[in-house]
Amino acid sequence: MKTLVSSAAIALTLALAGCTTAGPAAYVGPAPYVEPIPGSIIYRGQPRTKLTKSPIGSTFTHEFRIDGSTRAVETYRIAPDRSLELIDRRIILEWLFGRDD
Repeated sequence: MKTLVSSAAIALTLALAGCTTAGPAAYVGPAPYVEPIPGSIIYRGQPRTKLTKSPIGSTFTHEFRIDGSTRAVETYRIAPDRSLELIDRRIILEWLFGRDD
């Protein structure tokens, strides 16, 4: 009985040793670069006006159409120098029986 318990403890220890705690949710690095497309606010560079009343680090969304049936929703973050950073883009397709979101 004693060897059975110690064998089970060794097997459990080896199984837990193979586990990792860092996964996709634990990633804290910078967001991957999203390339601006026609219709993006920063497609031809930064806008001339700066958002001076919005707090640094705040985010907002911008929605536009790429073509007649494709909608894009982009998320921007205000950088410390008051420029805009494109951090996310969602493409939503319009179908005959509903939307793809």
